[in-house]
Order: sequence, then C-alpha cells, then structure tokens
Amino acid sequence: MMVETEHTPNPDTLKFLPGKKVSEVGPVEFLKNDKTIKVPLAKKILSLEGTLMVFFGEDFITVKKEKDLKWDNLKHGIISEINDYYSQGNSVVVKKNLDKPVSNSKPTESNEIINKINEVLDSKVRPAVARDGGDITFKSFKNGTVTVELKGSCSGCPSSIMTLKQGVQNLLCHYIPEVKNVEAI
Repeated sequence: MMVETEHTPNPDTLKFLPGKKVSEVGPVEFLKNDKTIKVPLAKKILSLEGTLMVFFGEDFITVKKEKDLKWDNLKHGIISEINDYYSQGNSVVVKKNLDKPVSNSKPTESNEIINKINEVLDSKVRPAVARDGGDITFKSFKNGTVTVELKGSCSGCPSSIMTLKQGVQNLLCHYIPEVKNVEAI
C-alpha cells in the first residue's frame, strides 16, 4: 500500500493519505496524554516518540509532532504503522461503534442563525480546512460572535488563526449579517 503525505500550513503537522477510508464517524482527534484511547492506530502513532496529536478525517490522517523534531525522523515510522494497520485486514480506522464521544458541528440548540452558520461552515469552510488536514466545528453564537474550534493541523497554527479572521469571518459576515466576529477556542 502506498501512503502519500502532504504538507499542511502548520509545519508541525503532516497529512497522511492512505488511499482508504479512515473515519466513519467524522473527524476525531486524539492527544498524546489521553489515556482512554480505544483506537489501536491512534495508540500506535502516539506511542512514537515526538508525536503529540493524531487526527482522523474521512480519508486522511494528520499527525502533529514536537517542534524540535524533523519530519524525516518521524514520517517513516508513522507510514509503517498505517501500512501495518491496513495490511492486517482492517478496512477503516475509526468505526461507527467508537465509544469515544465525537464532537459534532451541529449544536444542541437550534435556531435559524445557528443553522445558517453551520450550513456555511459545512459547505464552504470545512472542505477547505480538511484539505489542509484539519477541521473546524461550531461551538457557540452569542452577541454577534461565532466561536469555533480548530482541530488537526489547524489547531495552534498561526496561519489558521489569520485565515479564520480574514476568510471565515468575512464569509460568515457576508452570508449572515448577524455575525460580527469569529473567535477560535
């Protein structure tokens, strides 16, 4: 199996493309200090020295490394773990019966503005963010401010914050006049 890699805007994350389905439940992120990980490939990748986070999208895996490490020292071990996982007959990494709660971009509260925000995020923003190896999810809307959470390669990336302020905020303000500001948590 050939696992391709793509650089992301965040130099500390790398996107891995196994050419197979990765997650059936939507985007899921695991951090190194999470002791309740039930996804074997996440455990294996996070057990590699220097890895900090693994993010599973529909058809990609994004891994974040420590700042002082070079990808050359880590990339081959990650690819090896991905190849081993799929060569053992596994067809998907994160199955629908995953016990870990998966964040959903749809809020529990429902109103017209929130529905419009989610529609714009899902149709215009999330696909672009996924191409960069990450995800964006709606968290709240209060007093004209939309709060979102950035995950995967976008989490903690300075260019993502700039894109959020310039692109996402402009897009939401254009389509939804009630939106005045966008913040990330």
